[in-house]
Order: sequence, then C-alpha cells, then structure tokens
Amino acid sequence: MKPLLNKTTKPFLIYVLIILVISIPVYYWVVDTIWQGELDGHNKTIAEKTAYEFNHLKLSDQELNKSIELWNHIQPETNIEEIPTNNLKRDLYTTIEKPKTFSDNPEIERYRCLKTVVYINNKPFLFTIQTNIEESHETIAIIATTTAFFFIIIVLGLLFLNRRLSATIWKPFRNTLEKLKNFNLNNQSNIEFEKTDTTEFEELHLSLNKLIEKNISVYKTQKEFTENASHELQTPLAIIKHKLDLLLQNEDITEKQYQIVEDINKALTRSSRINKNLLLLAKIDNSQFDNSEKIKLDILVRQSIELLEEHFQQKNISVKSYILPEIYVNGNLSLTEVLINNLLINAIRHTSKDASISIELTEKTFTVSNSGTRELDKDFLFKRFSRGFGDNNGSGLGLAIIKEICNFQNWTINYTFENYNHIFTIIL
Repeated sequence: MKPLLNKTTKPFLIYVLIILVISIPVYYWVVDTIWQGELDGHNKTIAEKTAYEFNHLKLSDQELNKSIELWNHIQPETNIEEIPTNNLKRDLYTTIEKPKTFSDNPEIERYRCLKTVVYINNKPFLFTIQTNIEESHETIAIIATTTAFFFIIIVLGLLFLNRRLSATIWKPFRNTLEKLKNFNLNNQSNIEFEKTDTTEFEELHLSLNKLIEKNISVYKTQKEFTENASHELQTPLAIIKHKLDLLLQNEDITEKQYQIVEDINKALTRSSRINKNLLLLAKIDNSQFDNSEKIKLDILVRQSIELLEEHFQQKNISVKSYILPEIYVNGNLSLTEVLINNLLINAIRHTSKDASISIELTEKTFTVSNSGTRELDKDFLFKRFSRGFGDNNGSGLGLAIIKEICNFQNWTINYTFENYNHIFTIIL
C-alpha cells in the first residue's frame, strides 16, 4: 500500500517528464527556426551593404570586375556574379550541407544560403552568400541537458514538498485515523476530533461523529435486547423444562403420554440450545467480548479432549492427537473454549462408530479431521441453520459460531476434503 500523496505525485511526475521530453524537439525546432530567420536577415544585410559599398566607390567597369574578383577570392562563402538580366523574381533562401574544405578535418556542416540580385553601377549581379549554422546535435544536447536539469529540480522540489505536506497538512487526517483505529464500541463514548481549518477534514469529522453516535445508539439497543432476551427467554424455558421433568417422573403417566412428553422435552432442549447459540452470536456481533487475553491454547485443547472423553468412548472413536506445548495466542478465553468444543463435538457427531478423529495443534494452525463419504458444500457450510451433514439433531449454528469466533479473533478457518476425510483448519 502507498500513501495518498505518493499516488498523486507519481502521475504528476510522469506527466511532467513526458511534457519535458516532448518539449526537447519543440525547443530545437523553435530555436532552429529563429536562428535561420536571424541568419536570413544577416545575409540580406550583408548583400545590401556590399552592393552599397561598391556603388559608393564609383569604380569603372574594369576596376569593378577586378574588385569583385578579389572579393570572391577572399570571401570563400560569398560569390558575386554578373548576370545579363534579373531572372530571379524573389530572394531564394535554402539550407545545405557540405564539408569544410579549408579545414584539416573536413566534417559536414550546415549552411544557410541566400541568392539575391543586387545592382552595382546599374548592372544586375547575382549575390550568393552562405553562413554556417551551429551543429544541430550540439543544440539538441544543450537543450536536453537543460531540460534534464530542470526536471531533476522539479522532482527534488516535489519530493520535498510531499514530505512537508505529509507532515503538516495531512497531520489532522492521521490523528483522526489513529483515533478511529483505537475506537471501541464497548467504551460507548464519542471521539473528540482535532479542530482544523481545512473544510474537507471538518466535513469528515462531522460525518464521522454522526456515524459514531448512530452506531453507539444501535449498539446500546442491541446490547439491551441481547441482555433482556437472555433473561426473559431462558427463565420460561427453564420452568417448562422443570415441569416436563416432573411430569416424566409421574407414575401414573402412560407409555404414549411418556413418549409425547419426551419428544416435547427434546424439542425444548434443542430450542434452549438454539436460543443460547443465537444470543452468543449476537454478543459476538456486538463485540461484547474482550479479545486481548493471552491464552495457552495447548492446555485448552487437552482439557476439551478430556472433557469429551466419554463421547469418544460411546462411539468407540480413537483420538490421534499431535499437540505442541507452550502455544500462546491472543483472544477471548471463553470464546476459544466454545470454538474448540464446537469443533470437536461436530467431528464426534459426524464420525461413524469405530472410526478415528485426528487433532493437531502447531504454532500457526489448529486442525481437526474426521472421516466422511462426500465433500460438503463450502458455500453453505458456515451459514446459520445450514446442515451440510444432513443431521437434524444439531442446532445448525455450531459451524456458524466457529466462523464468527474466528472472524472476531482475526483467525481464518478453512475446510478441505481429502482421502475421505473432512479437514477443518484454523489459521491462528
């Protein structure tokens, strides 16, 4: 994960880099065009000034020819040639490349050329002048170096501003985020957010305050309902069960009546169990448990195995256990006990007689596996009141409770079916 400022800075830097790279040929074209325009003006001025100076000398035709010959000899890039008539309707500007013949290293260079007609002693002369243009690759190199320099300045400036903004402008947001991380509904108290002059942060604080107040109100209502349901429902269920027990002890009851009362008693027992499980799920959903206790998990697992020893013996189930010692986890002690018991009871209930159950506890996982005939539907396995094993004796909430406890304690439960074995693995 990356900070928000980094996500906004990176696209901006990429955009700036693309613009600067594109600007290099644009700069070159603009500079070259301006340069050629200046050279064209320079060449035109030289042609006009040369014609003016020759006319100012007022030479004879013979002296003029000797002077032009001498001029052409000492000015290698300039040529004056007499023409019979002026056939050049307008000045001709061109760019050519040629080697420097007068240099020891005859490298290719660019020249800006001008052909124009001037009048000396009232006679038309074709005036040709060539002026060297600076090497193009040198110009590009200078422009590219300058562009790269300014890009580095921009990057360094943005990184510096990014750190300063992150430390100052985003400080209220970080404080708000930290308070939200530490917020706990069990405290049932609002959060006092830091005052800021940033409109967006103030709007965020107002929205969060409203949301927190609403959640606290809903939490209190649900908690009161859970507590009331726990007392109000359990009491009449206990009274009914007690009356049924008395009725079953009556000597005058017939066999048929006894069977009816026994069925009612079983249904009532199941209803009581469902009620307790639903209340437990409600308490977990409302975060009414502390999950910061340090638990010695290996002791809990061994205690649960000993507690359920009678159930193992009733079905003649052999238990294969591999439990590492000194396994500590953070969570809620009572919920962890419920989780282990539910997982083991689920394995016992759905394991045939004379079979075996495997229990394994390591530093990172807790695994319970039992034999089976077919794979269960993973989409409905941990849903409430779903019976993936086709058993009607359970409440349909055992695996749902296990899933909710794992979520509450930031654990993960996985189910696989391998070699005709149902394998439940909890990643601690």
